[in-house]
Amino acid sequence: MSNKENLSRRPNRPKLELYVPEPKFRPGDEADFSDIKVPEIGEAKRPPESSAPADIGHLTSQLIRVLDFDGHAKGEWDPKLPAGKLREMMHHMLKVRAFDDRMFRAQRQGKTSFYMKCLGEEATSIAPAMALEPDDMCFPSYRQQGILIARGYPILNMMNQIYSNSADHLLGRQLPIMYSAPEYGFFSVSGNLATQYPQAVGYAMASAASQDSKIAAVWCGEGSTAEGDFHSAMTFAAVYNAPVIMNVVNNQWAISSFHGFAGGERATFAARAAGYGIAGLRVDGNDPLAVYAATQWAADRARSNNGPTLIEHFTYRAEGHSTSDDPSAYRSKNEAAAWPFGDPVERLKQHLILLGEWSEAQHNELADMLMAEVKATQKEAEKNGILGHGMHQPFETMFEDVFEEMPWHLKEQCEQALAEKESKFSTKLKADGKGA
Repeated sequence: MSNKENLSRRPNRPKLELYVPEPKFRPGDEADFSDIKVPEIGEAKRPPESSAPADIGHLTSQLIRVLDFDGHAKGEWDPKLPAGKLREMMHHMLKVRAFDDRMFRAQRQGKTSFYMKCLGEEATSIAPAMALEPDDMCFPSYRQQGILIARGYPILNMMNQIYSNSADHLLGRQLPIMYSAPEYGFFSVSGNLATQYPQAVGYAMASAASQDSKIAAVWCGEGSTAEGDFHSAMTFAAVYNAPVIMNVVNNQWAISSFHGFAGGERATFAARAAGYGIAGLRVDGNDPLAVYAATQWAADRARSNNGPTLIEHFTYRAEGHSTSDDPSAYRSKNEAAAWPFGDPVERLKQHLILLGEWSEAQHNELADMLMAEVKATQKEAEKNGILGHGMHQPFETMFEDVFEEMPWHLKEQCEQALAEKESKFSTKLKADGKGA
């Protein structure tokens, strides 16, 4: 029987349709997030760290919160941090904002080719870094500069790397903002999305196999959960009970495509943990105390050999994806302001003021001081060169650090290239009347 005859015998069957996700708001629309439920604090109970994943599946759909919108810390998840720790957290968050502001301006001034801000997402990197041990290894994506700042990494080094100048300790081999500082527990940033997930799980497995005490933590955006590397890592983490924390920063947008293209309309990203038999938590990513508490819970779980945890940080990308992106081309103008969970810096400030440990004057003074520090460091970094000024790594370094003993053919290529460079330089000097 032909296909045509087959179809004629099924006249009542509907034609199949393909669904294409579409964001709720586009440019020109008024953003309205009233459909997002803001749960009561305490609705998500804090279970023992040893709980079986099957017994805490509800935490993948609920939302862990600690700070209410008046600045009070409430509920079982409150980490009860001392005031000094809270002020330290505020210091790091304001320093990241000052750093982002100056480096964004530097890119717009043509001093570097690329930059990515983390405005509105600072809590998703700074709070976890503070909750982890200093020697735990972090495998970041490209918006976790807060980890380095929270761990005391010199911002001069970060700026030199962004400028790829003569003092860049990575020798100009990484794109701007793709830092590497293993001595600070910060693995090299990769532009290939989600590749850090298998690396983090492998590190955690190696740590366990060698009976070390260090755990791993890894970050990616919600869009990257659609990558195969993410799912391979989840399988290995589950099978081998790897001591790793897997952070998914759900900031609603993956470059110019919204979270629906990664499956965000069907279920929470934390719910992916359940399918692998892994503990999953969903946390208000704009609540620094909730993020700290969730990371602390997951870290204690990993250290006591109870396995990995997937944490979804429910937040919002307030800026463009990068300096190469114009968010006004694909999303509503007022989305960031309409986001119902507010701003992490403002929420922490409100909490500190409520405790009597902070004031508007102190806040402004610290912000000004940190901006002055960042500006001064920027001037120092720019002495080592900026984009297009020629103060970069020596040409021959591109041949180095690949082989322990450089092969003869690379030595030959390097010598030829250097000779050609010297010849061109001599010719130019003669043309300028400066040669012998």
